[in-house]
Amino acid sequence: MKKILHPVAGIIAMLTITAFWISTTLAELFGSTTTIVAVKSIIPWGFLLLIPALVAAGGSGISLAKRARGGLIGAKLKRMPFIAANGLLVLIPAALFLASKAKAGEFDTAFYMVQAVELLAGLVNLALLGLNMRDGLRFTGRLTP
Repeated sequence: MKKILHPVAGIIAMLTITAFWISTTLAELFGSTTTIVAVKSIIPWGFLLLIPALVAAGGSGISLAKRARGGLIGAKLKRMPFIAANGLLVLIPAALFLASKAKAGEFDTAFYMVQAVELLAGLVNLALLGLNMRDGLRFTGRLTP
């Protein structure tokens, strides 16, 4: 079960973050104010999918790793605290702040500065999750170096 849960939860998490990032970027570049408000308002609801997916991926990954701490498993385990901290300390607060500002129609300097930080932090998490996915595929032999 864990061997199925882990990759499925990881893919759901990556796709969710990707959807947040792309929808935000497209809304900001090409959307109306109404579109931006809608996107920024919907993203916090996406946490109901994202957070359980990340918890399931992390928990099942730790369980699958057992006592292994070196090699590809070790690299994946070292990235996880950064992924979690980035999400909990930057991405979630930023999304909630941006949703609040957007609903209030306050598209000011603070909104766009936090938006830039959120987009950058989202890319960092996508990159780290992508590296974890690559290492997981290498570990299982589904991807050769």
